[in-house]
Amino acid sequence: MLESSPPISSTPASPDAPPVSENAPDVVIFVEENGGDWHAGRLARALELRGARTVTTTLRRCAFDTVSSTGLRIPGFDGTLPKGAFVRAISTGSLEEITFRLGILHALRESGVRVWNDARAIERSVDKSTTTFFFQRAGLPIPTTRTFEAIQRERYCHGLAPPLVSKPLFGSQGNGVRRLESWSDLPDAATVNGVYHLQEYLPPHRPDSFEDWRLFVSGGRLVAGMTRRSTQWVTNVHQGAEPTALKPDVRTAELAIAAAAAVGADYAGVDIMRTENDKLFLLEINSNPAWKGLQGVTDVDVAQCLADDFLAAVMPTLIK
Repeated sequence: MLESSPPISSTPASPDAPPVSENAPDVVIFVEENGGDWHAGRLARALELRGARTVTTTLRRCAFDTVSSTGLRIPGFDGTLPKGAFVRAISTGSLEEITFRLGILHALRESGVRVWNDARAIERSVDKSTTTFFFQRAGLPIPTTRTFEAIQRERYCHGLAPPLVSKPLFGSQGNGVRRLESWSDLPDAATVNGVYHLQEYLPPHRPDSFEDWRLFVSGGRLVAGMTRRSTQWVTNVHQGAEPTALKPDVRTAELAIAAAAAVGADYAGVDIMRTENDKLFLLEINSNPAWKGLQGVTDVDVAQCLADDFLAAVMPTLIK
């Protein structure tokens, strides 16, 4: 019989955490392997303060196992399953490794575990073409977008005109994003792993300032937001943009909430841009969003909001 891998950590993680009751929910937080996750630490603490017992581990430490009565092995749960699973990260890996980890999340959901976000939402969000499909189907404003395999380049580039933005199908933090001023700027097929994801370039609201908005949604409500302003057209904080506090209007908040609902995300980071004609466009959605930068510009405790919403979904009677 296989021994389950030891959890990275489990509650009580801090000496002043309150005692947990017998009916307190057991939950797992899946984090990045060797990530030293700042976010998971804050989230675990917030969950503990609300009476939950938590285990922090990674999806790669889990297993499918027919010897187990549940068919699964989750570190920290001896032959049982958690009531809830909060997914902070899938972790990088091969196609087989990622498919396996998503399979674990699918299996947990099918076993009655409340998974935040579940595999379906992650799959719809991580693939930009699928995200675009669900946004369009929900009638949400998006840039003109076309995604196709490189072998069909001549066919599907027809009807598109630069300036365009080329993005990797999978990716975040602005990595691999290019602005195409002409077709000569189109990256070669190997650079995009054989798939082009092209969007129309949206002129900024003001010609002298590049900015977009990151809105953090949880449990069908807006938690907080920030403006990301840059001297260049890529506005990710990891690419040098400066974050500042944002108090979005109702129209913007409703759009962010609708975007999360369109892909079935329990929590998400939604990127929105206002163009020169004052129209709002959805750019992307992140189903495992970081919030350290956001926490630095808002008075809202993001981890506490997430803990409340997550536990309300796991144990509706626990959070009132």
